[in-house]
Amino acid sequence: MKFSYWEIKTWLSNIDFVIIGSGIVGLNCALELRLKHPKSKIVVLEKGLVPYGASTRNAGFACFGSLTEILSDLDSHSSLEVYELIKKRVSGLRRLRNLLGDKQIKYKQLGGNEIFLENDTEKLHHSLAKINEINELMEPLFNNKVFKLSRNTFNFKNTLDEIIFNKFEGQIDTGEMMDSLLNNVYKANIKVINNVSVENYEDLGSSVQVCTDQFSLSCNKLFIATNGFSEAIIQEKVVPARAQVLITKPIKNLRAIGTFHLQQGYYYFRNIDDRILLGGGRNLDFQAENTSQFGITDSIQSKLEQLLTDVILPETNFEIDQRWSGIMGIGNKKTTITKQLSNNVYCGVRLGGMGVAIGTNIGAELANLI
Repeated sequence: MKFSYWEIKTWLSNIDFVIIGSGIVGLNCALELRLKHPKSKIVVLEKGLVPYGASTRNAGFACFGSLTEILSDLDSHSSLEVYELIKKRVSGLRRLRNLLGDKQIKYKQLGGNEIFLENDTEKLHHSLAKINEINELMEPLFNNKVFKLSRNTFNFKNTLDEIIFNKFEGQIDTGEMMDSLLNNVYKANIKVINNVSVENYEDLGSSVQVCTDQFSLSCNKLFIATNGFSEAIIQEKVVPARAQVLITKPIKNLRAIGTFHLQQGYYYFRNIDDRILLGGGRNLDFQAENTSQFGITDSIQSKLEQLLTDVILPETNFEIDQRWSGIMGIGNKKTTITKQLSNNVYCGVRLGGMGVAIGTNIGAELANLI
């Protein structure tokens, strides 16, 4: 398609900064660039109708890791590395809330609950043996103990009577968060072009040539914020990881209020609009779920429904309303990749399933690389 003089002049020329990806990282990068460079021309390229990937498809947990997740991280990270990971998540959530406001994103600190199935007694005992150690590790961040043993009062079935409770965990409305971020971007005179897929780019030294499936453009600096889709355009090791989700229709007298974790975070659920939103199951087939293709599978969806029937909503009539998936970016470490790739190209990717918690900070860090 041939573009008009007006289209080229307004959207596709004299660009200072191009950002690929309008998710949490990309939009926060754009906003930080506007603060640092108030007169610059900033363009965000997005391949979806709305932000694609995980930013609008996550469960809306304002969390920094359940106790068993943190203990699992200590198997592959040092105590200092785990502390820094949690610190970045806590800092990122505070920055997100300060930027958008709790009312706007419907933030509710209802607490997080780690549930243990009947055959998880050994896992619970191991967690309790380590709870003081983890609380001591995290105390400088909260000036308080984070995790404590509590009673399971949610009428779940086939679970232990004890749970691990974390009063500092909350939940947000993911759609409201992204809508608010986009509104801030528009108000800051940052242009977002949707339905455009970047195929490749070339750093020419004095500028960057960006080629999409519809047009090419030139910019001074390029920022890549594509997370789980990054391997298509950069060489950094980012493994795509699909997360499948379902949500029920409204349920009367719903008692499961808050956020919930099962089996080291591989399953997670929460209340939203009198419904249960449940996701996870990637551990059933890691190889198949390490994909950048959206979709749902019978095996994982069946497991999620089984959890609803046997554990979360026993003896409760419910109907599934919607099913979807999102694409995360992971690696052998949970640290992000925020770096300069060439003279004029930078990336902020591999958020490890913690985009809500760290995306705001990573976006700002990405912008501040120049």
